[in-house]
Amino acid sequence: MTTAIGASPELADEADARFGRIADPVEQALAALRWAGETFGDRFAVTSSMADGLLAHLAGRAAPGVHVVFLDTGYHFAETIGTRDWITGVLPVTLVNVTPEQTVAEQDLAFGAKLHDRDPDLCCSLRKVTPLAQALAGYVAWGSGVRRDESATRAGTRLVDWDAKRGMVKVNPLAAWTQGDVDDYIAAHQVPVNPLFELGYGSIGCEPCTRPVAPGEDPRAGRWAGTTKVECGLHT
Repeated sequence: MTTAIGASPELADEADARFGRIADPVEQALAALRWAGETFGDRFAVTSSMADGLLAHLAGRAAPGVHVVFLDTGYHFAETIGTRDWITGVLPVTLVNVTPEQTVAEQDLAFGAKLHDRDPDLCCSLRKVTPLAQALAGYVAWGSGVRRDESATRAGTRLVDWDAKRGMVKVNPLAAWTQGDVDDYIAAHQVPVNPLFELGYGSIGCEPCTRPVAPGEDPRAGRWAGTTKVECGLHT
């Protein structure tokens, strides 16, 4: 992929080193997001699964009007869609609602019903990975809410990285945050949270591929339970 104008691995490395020296997690996140907004303007967007409004809240503070990309897969819980509408209705952000090329019904006709049960990687590719790639094509940099403490596959997440697959700078402002940091910020700023957490969900994705978790169980254990799949492919 051709490198986007204004973005480079060297720029990402410099920013990662600079903001990595900030000890306070909130100030670190705001500094990284503010830099992205000032550097890339409206060619910077953040993505959100609408598990909560944390990243959108931070991005709205650092870069008011920032685009928040939501992948509307057609399989989301009603609570997730409600959380999306709540968050984007009260925060100073601009919603970019992204849908796959095919509706769920059209995908069922092409691949058979419940593709998510038979080939979850293909389903994620069709309904998440490809639509995101198309949506991000107009941007130079993007941000995600990935944290190092979420799973072993995310332990090496950098604050500012180079997304070689897309030829973009990727900002992960929450990379160094702990669950305690998340809880404290949400409580202090009354950030909207998906009500499914109150029903025992630890990590929220598409309804057919997400279940509640038991007390003490890994929060992401409810994603693609019973399979070896641990990531949808957006961050790998």
